[in-house]
Amino acid sequence: MRSENPVYCCRRNIISLHPGEQPLCLFPWPQPIEEESFRGPRSCTRQGSGAPAPSSGSTIFALSSGQGRCGIAVIRTSGPSSAHALRSLTAPQDLPPARRACLRQLSDPCSGEPLDRALVLWFPGPQSFTGEDCAEFHVHGGPAVVSGVLQALGLRPAEAGEFTRRAFAHGKLSLTEVEGLADLIHAETEAQRRQALRQLDGELGHLCHGWAEILTKASTRFTHILPQRPYLTALAHVEAYIDFGEDDNLEEGVLDQAMREVRELEVALGAHLRDARRGQRLRSGAHVVIAGPPNAGKSSLMNLLSRKPVSIVSPEPGTTRDVLETPVDLAGFPTLLSDTAGLREGVGPVEQEGVRRAQNRLEQADLILAVLDASDLASPSSCNFLDAVVIPTGARSPSPSGQRLLLVLNKSDLLPSNGPDPNPDLPPHLLLSCLTGQGLDDLLEALKKELAILCGDPSTGPPLLTRARHQHHLQGCLDALGHYKQAKDLALAAEALRVARGHLARLTGGGGTEEVLDIIFRDFCVGK
Repeated sequence: MRSENPVYCCRRNIISLHPGEQPLCLFPWPQPIEEESFRGPRSCTRQGSGAPAPSSGSTIFALSSGQGRCGIAVIRTSGPSSAHALRSLTAPQDLPPARRACLRQLSDPCSGEPLDRALVLWFPGPQSFTGEDCAEFHVHGGPAVVSGVLQALGLRPAEAGEFTRRAFAHGKLSLTEVEGLADLIHAETEAQRRQALRQLDGELGHLCHGWAEILTKASTRFTHILPQRPYLTALAHVEAYIDFGEDDNLEEGVLDQAMREVRELEVALGAHLRDARRGQRLRSGAHVVIAGPPNAGKSSLMNLLSRKPVSIVSPEPGTTRDVLETPVDLAGFPTLLSDTAGLREGVGPVEQEGVRRAQNRLEQADLILAVLDASDLASPSSCNFLDAVVIPTGARSPSPSGQRLLLVLNKSDLLPSNGPDPNPDLPPHLLLSCLTGQGLDDLLEALKKELAILCGDPSTGPPLLTRARHQHHLQGCLDALGHYKQAKDLALAAEALRVARGHLARLTGGGGTEEVLDIIFRDFCVGK
């Protein structure tokens, strides 16, 4: 099927629903806002793109494995001249079988001088990462070898992210999948890797596609067979009522059905927006603040969790006067760990400034590690900290999106062995000795549970919104649904649904502006 406007045809779904019928155009958007094509899951056949097409006839190359000496360096090309470049370097042999690694002698096409013996792979388009003809050269990683092969190729050097941008332009990846790939490349913790891989696999795109189907027609027009199409969605119901409101054959309750669908979608969007902070924490790191009275062992805990000497440890109270921060992988989750000054009163101006900064960090914290000296719980500073921080924050901790707190009683090695709990009236707490490491495993397990609540579990549950762009478009969709419910005119109601659908389209890459694409692709390195 041909169309002047960029559209998508979900051939597999339509044919399975209506055998013998031609696939219908799911998204024929005649209005200006409707020219933005929705990028659905990969089962959809892409007929156009909101992305700019790559330069016609341009073939690019890059060192994908990064600069520096290595055992094997990977050089890749993409574009119509990839086959010629591969033949030139491996002459007189022909192209290797598609997608099979073959050992070849590489020679300079001008001088005939041998360059290296390497594995080469040939990926004819469109069955390739970019959708174009691609070639890969797995050469020895010495700088002279790499430089010689790059010069012999005689192609245009790729810009940062250009391979992935071509994959997006040819419909190989949606914009959310591109973002997942970028997050996977930059993932530093196990939780980040899992979340990025789920997004790269298209889970967020599939979710948005399902939401869009609620707002989208399953056919361009419905005439006398309209009542026999039970899978009509919200926009189809509204437009059908506008077009056939006086038709006796129109099933009853069309607008009521549309309103039910809109309300169900509102609930789903609202739930994901409420969880948006989790996705941001998972991508950027949760803020974990170590706080407590002076000399409770906060700096020792900081060094223990970060596995390096970040803070100065001294028996003298008030050693830490400023906030010390370091990124740490805690139980597979990314965190920004902060060590703060001991909270107490009646100190000099310098230490008082440290106390003020510590209190400011406490207000910003996602998780507070409240540290007390297990052998000195009755001291005024410990009691004040319990009353001012631990008890009030602990009362709010059940909120998944709110501030969390773990109470840690340090210096448990100073307690009598096998003795009773130092203070059974305390809130739930963990015993720890930073000196011996006893209790560290229990603390890490508790941290894992708390961080899973704060960041979400990337192994289960719905896809997380990891970027502000995702939140913006889902909020825009939710606002448009609110306008639909308030609209007194059916034409305005239908337009509100189109606006909502447009936000979902832009989230996955349909109609993306150059500025948005530039921001996303600049995070990629050269060769990806």
